[in-house]
Amino acid sequence: MIDDRLYIDPELVQFYDLENEGGDDVDFIMRFVGDAKSVLDLGCGTGALTAMLAPGRAVTGADPAPAMLDVARKRPGGDRVEWVGGDARSLRLGKSFDLVILTGHAFQVFLTAEEQRAVLDTIAAHLAPGGRFIFDSRNPRAREWLEWGPDDSRRTVAHPTFGAVEAWNDAVRDEATGIVTYDTFYRVPADGRLFHAQSRIAFPAQEALAEMIAAAGLVVDRWLGSWQGAPYAPDMGEIIPIGRRG
Repeated sequence: MIDDRLYIDPELVQFYDLENEGGDDVDFIMRFVGDAKSVLDLGCGTGALTAMLAPGRAVTGADPAPAMLDVARKRPGGDRVEWVGGDARSLRLGKSFDLVILTGHAFQVFLTAEEQRAVLDTIAAHLAPGGRFIFDSRNPRAREWLEWGPDDSRRTVAHPTFGAVEAWNDAVRDEATGIVTYDTFYRVPADGRLFHAQSRIAFPAQEALAEMIAAAGLVVDRWLGSWQGAPYAPDMGEIIPIGRRG
């Protein structure tokens, strides 16, 4: 992800929060956190959820992209969070947390099984006794990338400086690897400027995730298939494991 302009280029990061307002995932996490006194948000991005979790808790937000963390530090409540520049594959903070989260489908930016196992090892390394983890990944069986073509994805984004900005995506899946390469475009009608980034994400299957999670010494207590709390089923759009250290 650190090489993805969508996250590291300030010209593109300025659109991130406009397209990623709080939704069912944020609502679920805010209920799920319960009485956890310490939280690690891996891949925290611009820190909207991280800052919301901070009152009354020790919260750390980690992300490899300086441009994202620059936004996070300046947001309301950002002064209550410990922001750390770090990659979820290798981060070791030397302390443990009651809750480790990795949301926004950030797990999918890790493209190989080796990278995905490294992230799960990082989660395990930071869990306190009795601590819990939760993350999300899109279910490959739902084939969501088929909805990311220019016609289906075209939308208008309200930018505070540029006004109405035209946005769209395009996507193609590599049948051999299962990796989806998708392009994101923003065009400013007023002057014709075009912002563009190309991203790559993986779609590991639930069965593969289950094997890697167990290999990391983690135990899944529940599998959800949506952020509304429905149990996982093969036709659901999300794969959301909730668990703890074994």
